[in-house]
Amino acid sequence: MADGNKIDPIHQFVISPLIEVNIAGYDLSFTNSSLWMVISAVVAITFLTVSMQKKALVPGRGQMISEMIYQFVASMIRENIGNKGREYFPFIFTVFMFVLLGNMLGMIPHSFTYTSHIIVTGVMALVIFLMVILIGIARHGTHFFSLFVPPGVPAVMMPLIVPLEMISFLVRPVTLSVRLFANMMAGHIVLKVFAGFSIALVSLNLGGAEYIASIVPAAFNVLLIALEFLVAFLQAYVFTLLTCIYLKDTIEIHH
Repeated sequence: MADGNKIDPIHQFVISPLIEVNIAGYDLSFTNSSLWMVISAVVAITFLTVSMQKKALVPGRGQMISEMIYQFVASMIRENIGNKGREYFPFIFTVFMFVLLGNMLGMIPHSFTYTSHIIVTGVMALVIFLMVILIGIARHGTHFFSLFVPPGVPAVMMPLIVPLEMISFLVRPVTLSVRLFANMMAGHIVLKVFAGFSIALVSLNLGGAEYIASIVPAAFNVLLIALEFLVAFLQAYVFTLLTCIYLKDTIEIHH
Protein backbone atom coordinates (compact mmCIF):
# COMPACT_ATOMS: atom_id res chain seq x y z
CA MET A 1 0.00 0.00 0.00
CA ALA A 2 1.38 3.41 -0.97
CA ASP A 3 0.96 6.81 0.69
CA GLY A 4 -2.50 8.29 1.16
CA ASN A 5 -5.22 6.79 -0.97
CA LYS A 6 -2.80 5.50 -3.60
CA ILE A 7 -2.67 1.77 -4.13
CA ASP A 8 0.53 0.03 -5.16
CA PRO A 9 -0.44 -2.73 -7.65
CA ILE A 10 2.91 -4.48 -7.13
CA HIS A 11 2.65 -4.73 -3.33
CA GLN A 12 0.38 -7.79 -3.61
CA PHE A 13 3.28 -9.81 -5.05
CA VAL A 14 5.70 -9.18 -2.18
CA ILE A 15 6.80 -12.42 -0.51
CA SER A 16 6.88 -11.92 3.26
CA PRO A 17 8.35 -14.36 5.82
CA LEU A 18 5.83 -15.58 8.40
CA ILE A 19 8.21 -17.88 10.27
CA GLU A 20 11.86 -17.02 9.78
CA VAL A 21 14.15 -20.03 9.42
CA ASN A 22 17.85 -19.69 8.66
CA ILE A 23 19.98 -22.82 8.34
CA ALA A 24 23.68 -22.60 7.53
CA GLY A 25 23.19 -19.20 5.96
CA TYR A 26 20.27 -20.34 3.80
CA ASP A 27 16.92 -18.59 4.19
CA LEU A 28 14.30 -21.34 4.51
CA SER A 29 11.60 -19.13 5.98
CA PHE A 30 7.94 -20.12 5.83
CA THR A 31 6.42 -17.31 3.76
CA ASN A 32 2.98 -16.11 2.72
CA SER A 33 3.59 -17.93 -0.56
CA SER A 34 4.31 -21.17 1.33
CA LEU A 35 1.19 -20.66 3.43
CA TRP A 36 -1.10 -20.41 0.42
CA MET A 37 0.51 -23.45 -1.18
CA VAL A 38 -0.30 -25.39 1.98
CA ILE A 39 -3.83 -23.96 2.03
CA SER A 40 -4.32 -25.04 -1.60
CA ALA A 41 -3.15 -28.56 -0.81
CA VAL A 42 -5.38 -28.78 2.28
CA VAL A 43 -8.41 -27.46 0.36
CA ALA A 44 -7.88 -29.95 -2.47
CA ILE A 45 -7.33 -32.97 -0.22
CA THR A 46 -10.18 -32.07 2.13
CA PHE A 47 -12.69 -31.34 -0.62
CA LEU A 48 -11.90 -34.46 -2.66
CA THR A 49 -11.87 -36.69 0.43
CA VAL A 50 -15.11 -35.37 1.93
CA SER A 51 -17.00 -35.16 -1.37
CA MET A 52 -16.12 -38.75 -2.33
CA GLN A 53 -16.45 -40.27 1.15
CA LYS A 54 -20.07 -41.27 0.68
CA LYS A 55 -20.47 -41.96 -3.01
CA ALA A 56 -24.06 -42.14 -4.19
CA LEU A 57 -25.70 -43.30 -7.40
CA VAL A 58 -27.26 -39.85 -7.66
CA PRO A 59 -24.30 -37.62 -6.79
CA GLY A 60 -24.57 -34.55 -4.61
CA ARG A 61 -22.93 -31.26 -5.55
CA GLY A 62 -19.57 -32.10 -4.02
CA GLN A 63 -19.37 -35.54 -5.59
CA MET A 64 -20.53 -34.15 -8.93
CA ILE A 65 -17.82 -31.45 -8.93
CA SER A 66 -15.15 -33.99 -7.95
CA GLU A 67 -16.23 -36.37 -10.69
CA MET A 68 -16.32 -33.54 -13.23
CA ILE A 69 -12.74 -32.54 -12.36
CA TYR A 70 -11.65 -36.18 -12.52
CA GLN A 71 -13.30 -36.73 -15.90
CA PHE A 72 -11.94 -33.44 -17.23
CA VAL A 73 -8.33 -34.36 -16.45
CA ALA A 74 -8.83 -38.00 -17.49
CA SER A 75 -10.23 -36.97 -20.88
CA MET A 76 -7.34 -34.52 -21.36
CA ILE A 77 -4.87 -37.35 -20.78
CA ARG A 78 -6.81 -39.79 -22.96
CA GLU A 79 -7.08 -37.36 -25.88
CA ASN A 80 -3.46 -36.19 -25.79
CA ILE A 81 -1.46 -39.18 -24.54
CA GLY A 82 -3.76 -42.15 -24.98
CA ASN A 83 -4.03 -45.22 -22.75
CA LYS A 84 -0.31 -45.08 -21.98
CA GLY A 85 -0.92 -41.85 -20.11
CA ARG A 86 -3.12 -43.44 -17.43
CA GLU A 87 -0.13 -44.24 -15.22
CA TYR A 88 0.69 -40.52 -15.08
CA PHE A 89 -2.82 -39.49 -14.03
CA PRO A 90 -1.94 -38.84 -10.34
CA PHE A 91 0.89 -36.49 -11.29
CA ILE A 92 -1.06 -34.62 -13.97
CA PHE A 93 -4.14 -34.35 -11.74
CA THR A 94 -1.97 -32.91 -8.95
CA VAL A 95 -0.45 -30.36 -11.34
CA PHE A 96 -3.89 -29.26 -12.51
CA MET A 97 -5.31 -28.90 -8.99
CA PHE A 98 -2.22 -27.09 -7.67
CA VAL A 99 -2.28 -24.52 -10.47
CA LEU A 100 -6.07 -24.16 -10.49
CA LEU A 101 -6.36 -23.59 -6.74
CA GLY A 102 -3.34 -21.29 -6.75
CA ASN A 103 -5.07 -19.18 -9.39
CA MET A 104 -8.55 -19.31 -7.87
CA LEU A 105 -7.63 -18.77 -4.22
CA GLY A 106 -5.46 -15.88 -5.32
CA MET A 107 -8.66 -14.03 -6.23
CA ILE A 108 -9.64 -13.84 -2.54
CA PRO A 109 -8.88 -10.38 -1.09
CA HIS A 110 -5.66 -10.29 0.99
CA SER A 111 -4.65 -13.75 -0.23
CA PHE A 112 -1.46 -14.53 -2.17
CA THR A 113 -1.27 -15.80 -5.75
CA TYR A 114 1.81 -18.02 -5.75
CA THR A 115 1.38 -18.76 -9.46
CA SER A 116 2.16 -15.09 -10.15
CA HIS A 117 5.80 -15.70 -9.19
CA ILE A 118 8.30 -16.92 -11.77
CA ILE A 119 10.24 -18.81 -9.08
CA VAL A 120 7.18 -20.98 -8.38
CA THR A 121 6.10 -21.55 -11.98
CA GLY A 122 9.75 -21.98 -12.98
CA VAL A 123 10.35 -24.76 -10.45
CA MET A 124 7.10 -26.46 -11.48
CA ALA A 125 8.07 -26.29 -15.16
CA LEU A 126 11.58 -27.56 -14.39
CA VAL A 127 10.22 -30.55 -12.43
CA ILE A 128 7.90 -31.41 -15.35
CA PHE A 129 10.75 -30.97 -17.85
CA LEU A 130 13.13 -33.23 -15.89
CA MET A 131 10.39 -35.82 -15.39
CA VAL A 132 9.71 -35.86 -19.13
CA ILE A 133 13.42 -36.45 -19.85
CA LEU A 134 13.73 -39.22 -17.23
CA ILE A 135 10.60 -40.97 -18.52
CA GLY A 136 11.91 -40.72 -22.07
CA ILE A 137 15.30 -42.21 -21.19
CA ALA A 138 13.71 -44.92 -19.00
CA ARG A 139 11.34 -45.94 -21.80
CA HIS A 140 13.58 -45.60 -24.85
CA GLY A 141 17.18 -45.50 -23.65
CA THR A 142 19.50 -43.71 -26.06
CA HIS A 143 16.73 -43.76 -28.68
CA PHE A 144 15.19 -40.90 -26.69
CA PHE A 145 17.63 -38.54 -28.39
CA SER A 146 16.07 -39.35 -31.77
CA LEU A 147 13.43 -36.88 -30.59
CA PHE A 148 15.73 -34.20 -31.98
CA VAL A 149 15.91 -35.86 -35.40
CA PRO A 150 12.59 -35.41 -37.26
CA PRO A 151 11.76 -38.30 -39.62
CA GLY A 152 12.23 -37.69 -43.33
CA VAL A 153 14.77 -34.88 -42.94
CA PRO A 154 17.65 -35.13 -45.47
CA ALA A 155 21.06 -35.82 -43.92
CA VAL A 156 22.44 -32.59 -45.35
CA MET A 157 19.89 -30.63 -43.28
CA MET A 158 20.69 -32.38 -39.99
CA PRO A 159 23.35 -29.86 -38.81
CA LEU A 160 20.69 -27.15 -39.03
CA ILE A 161 17.57 -29.02 -37.92
CA VAL A 162 18.98 -30.88 -34.89
CA PRO A 163 20.20 -27.73 -33.05
CA LEU A 164 16.86 -26.03 -33.75
CA GLU A 165 14.97 -29.04 -32.38
CA MET A 166 17.19 -29.07 -29.28
CA ILE A 167 16.65 -25.35 -28.68
CA SER A 168 12.90 -25.80 -29.17
CA PHE A 169 12.94 -28.62 -26.59
CA LEU A 170 15.10 -26.75 -24.06
CA VAL A 171 12.95 -23.60 -24.06
CA ARG A 172 9.83 -25.57 -23.11
CA PRO A 173 10.18 -25.02 -19.34
CA VAL A 174 10.83 -21.32 -19.97
CA THR A 175 7.70 -20.79 -22.06
CA LEU A 176 5.62 -23.00 -19.75
CA SER A 177 6.59 -21.03 -16.65
CA VAL A 178 6.53 -17.54 -18.18
CA ARG A 179 3.08 -18.02 -19.74
CA LEU A 180 1.44 -18.82 -16.39
CA PHE A 181 3.36 -16.28 -14.31
CA ALA A 182 2.90 -13.42 -16.80
CA ASN A 183 -0.83 -13.97 -17.25
CA MET A 184 -1.56 -14.17 -13.53
CA MET A 185 0.61 -11.20 -12.64
CA ALA A 186 -0.77 -9.01 -15.43
CA GLY A 187 -4.38 -9.84 -14.54
CA HIS A 188 -3.93 -9.00 -10.86
CA ILE A 189 -2.14 -5.74 -11.67
CA VAL A 190 -4.99 -4.62 -13.94
CA LEU A 191 -7.56 -5.48 -11.24
CA LYS A 192 -5.62 -3.53 -8.62
CA VAL A 193 -5.23 -0.51 -10.90
CA PHE A 194 -8.95 -0.25 -11.65
CA ALA A 195 -9.84 -0.83 -7.99
CA GLY A 196 -7.44 1.94 -7.03
CA PHE A 197 -8.92 4.22 -9.68
CA SER A 198 -12.42 3.71 -8.25
CA ILE A 199 -11.21 4.43 -4.71
CA ALA A 200 -9.34 7.53 -5.90
CA LEU A 201 -12.49 8.90 -7.57
CA VAL A 202 -14.59 8.34 -4.44
CA SER A 203 -12.00 10.18 -2.34
CA LEU A 204 -12.40 13.33 -4.46
CA ASN A 205 -14.65 16.07 -3.13
CA LEU A 206 -16.97 16.72 -6.09
CA GLY A 207 -20.21 17.31 -4.24
CA GLY A 208 -21.44 13.74 -4.67
CA ALA A 209 -20.47 13.47 -8.34
CA GLU A 210 -17.44 11.41 -7.35
CA TYR A 211 -19.70 8.45 -6.52
CA ILE A 212 -21.32 8.59 -9.96
CA ALA A 213 -17.92 8.92 -11.63
CA SER A 214 -16.63 5.82 -9.81
CA ILE A 215 -19.47 3.62 -11.10
CA VAL A 216 -17.89 3.03 -14.51
CA PRO A 217 -14.45 1.83 -13.30
CA ALA A 218 -16.12 -0.16 -10.49
CA ALA A 219 -18.46 -1.91 -12.96
CA PHE A 220 -15.54 -2.55 -15.29
CA ASN A 221 -13.60 -4.01 -12.39
CA VAL A 222 -16.44 -6.47 -11.70
CA LEU A 223 -16.26 -7.60 -15.33
CA LEU A 224 -12.49 -7.92 -15.04
CA ILE A 225 -12.88 -10.10 -11.95
CA ALA A 226 -15.21 -12.43 -13.86
CA LEU A 227 -12.72 -12.50 -16.74
CA GLU A 228 -9.84 -13.18 -14.35
CA PHE A 229 -11.66 -16.23 -12.95
CA LEU A 230 -11.98 -17.50 -16.52
CA VAL A 231 -8.29 -16.79 -17.16
CA ALA A 232 -7.42 -18.59 -13.91
CA PHE A 233 -9.14 -21.74 -15.17
CA LEU A 234 -7.78 -21.44 -18.71
CA GLN A 235 -4.21 -21.02 -17.49
CA ALA A 236 -4.51 -24.14 -15.33
CA TYR A 237 -5.93 -25.97 -18.36
CA VAL A 238 -3.19 -24.76 -20.72
CA PHE A 239 -0.42 -25.58 -18.23
CA THR A 240 -1.78 -29.11 -17.77
CA LEU A 241 -2.46 -29.58 -21.49
CA LEU A 242 1.12 -28.67 -22.39
CA THR A 243 2.34 -31.10 -19.72
CA CYS A 244 0.32 -33.83 -21.45
CA ILE A 245 1.68 -32.87 -24.87
CA TYR A 246 5.29 -32.91 -23.64
CA LEU A 247 4.72 -36.34 -22.09
CA LYS A 248 3.20 -37.63 -25.32
CA ASP A 249 6.20 -36.44 -27.34
CA THR A 250 8.46 -38.39 -24.98
CA ILE A 251 6.34 -41.54 -24.75
CA GLU A 252 5.63 -41.84 -28.47
CA ILE A 253 9.00 -41.03 -30.01
CA HIS A 254 9.05 -41.54 -33.77
CA HIS A 255 10.88 -44.60 -35.00
